[in-house]
Amino acid sequence: MYESEPGALAEHLGRLCREHRIEVTTAESCTGGGIAAAITEVAGSSAYFTTGYVTYADTAKTRLLGVKPALLDAHGAVSRDVVQAMVEGACRDSGAQLAVAVSGVAGPGGGSDAKPVGTVWLAWGNLSHQQVECFHFSGSRQAVREQAVHQALAGLILWIETMAE
Repeated sequence: MYESEPGALAEHLGRLCREHRIEVTTAESCTGGGIAAAITEVAGSSAYFTTGYVTYADTAKTRLLGVKPALLDAHGAVSRDVVQAMVEGACRDSGAQLAVAVSGVAGPGGGSDAKPVGTVWLAWGNLSHQQVECFHFSGSRQAVREQAVHQALAGLILWIETMAE
């Protein structure tokens, strides 16, 4: 998607958010706030980023983002349906026009045959529309998390650029 470092991606995202007057929010699980950290490394990011959610546990996904327990039971936290619900909940609670959500298996343990280590679901969107993609990253826990942050930022940029066309 984009080959830039997270800092350059975050700078680009910031320019686009200011230009299009878009507030963005994050709903993170396996990245543990890494996406929000990258965004807020940019001076002045409070103009377009006011709220981020780290919902590592399923109970937090339910309490803070309104993800239904039945959805988590049926599909598991690492799933298309859950990251879509996380985007909706983050936008609803924060009032942001755009959100990114991430849930995955960063490792080194916790994987299964159906969801091996490195499986990461990302969703970008708003209350009415979300785009969801599943990635299979490789490497250490840190490498999986860094790749997820990169893809999250790149997807936010792509979403805004596509909207602006």
